Amino acid sequence: MDSNVRPESMERITTPELAKAFIDEQVKEIREQVGNDRVLLALSGGVDSSVVAALLIKAIGTQLTCVHVNHGLLRKGEPEQVIEVFKNQMGADLIYVDAVDRFLDLLKDVKDPETKRKIIGKEFIEVFAEEARKLEGVKYLAQGTIYPDILESHGIKAHHNVGGLPEDLKFELCEPVKLLYKDEVRMVGKELGLPDNMVYRQPFPGPGLGVRCVGAITRDRLEAVRESDAILREEFANAGLAGQVWQYFTVIPDVTSTGIKDGKRTDDWMVIIRAVNSVDATSATVPEIPYELLFKIRERIFAEVNGVNRVLYDLSTKPLATIEFE
Repeated sequence: MDSNVRPESMERITTPELAKAFIDEQVKEIREQVGNDRVLLALSGGVDSSVVAALLIKAIGTQLTCVHVNHGLLRKGEPEQVIEVFKNQMGADLIYVDAVDRFLDLLKDVKDPETKRKIIGKEFIEVFAEEARKLEGVKYLAQGTIYPDILESHGIKAHHNVGGLPEDLKFELCEPVKLLYKDEVRMVGKELGLPDNMVYRQPFPGPGLGVRCVGAITRDRLEAVRESDAILREEFANAGLAGQVWQYFTVIPDVTSTGIKDGKRTDDWMVIIRAVNSVDATSATVPEIPYELLFKIRERIFAEVNGVNRVLYDLSTKPLATIEFE
């Protein structure tokens, strides 16, 4: 039987008991596959790679080496959370790579969205390959491939993919959740003890905030995206919307407008709030957010985010618009 085809008899993981049974089975299979060899994983902090990391730590401990690359395009607090959860709490062998300057220098003055994506993807592989070459005895590459990835692309997801590694770094694959759907992966992550804000993390583009800092990325505007996004997520959580709205984030295009502050004219950015509901991202609707909440978010952004003089709410559905701006 094709190992990439989910058996019809495979029961959906819908309860903690079924998640535990899956974990026990995978721990056994991972140990049989890996033996005493070492495994390498690019740990982004996303749901899939985090669940794979936790599963492998449970199965083989420090035979797993995780590499977390901070390219400067992650949301506020995410690199710190990866270190806290996996290194401090789970005792993982975690390599943290601060590549912020390296990525942002390459992205300077680059406006085209596709060019930005290619730069980010190519440089990620370069950084990961450099770290992999420093290690000895690695035989396996673990990846957070899940079943929809196989169905849609007959392979491994592009934005987490390190399958494009150079010829001198060809490893055997270890993909313990490749027959699971996203909701099942979350159930397994919950059973493995991962924090809710990691297990139920919103969909996040591979290039990260790079596609939400529209146009050529500047460090100050990128930081404004990061800070305004954190405010939005915090206020939605406080209002009980975290589990009700499918995805929400902020965008700052490379456009300024006239404003007034302390009696003087300003020329500052606008923050666009984007919130959508969707099942599979092929279409999306826009939820009605109470004005009282939007006003609160607006006032916090004005008070806490530098260089902003307007806050807008995006009412566009998909189609005609896409969910992301780039």
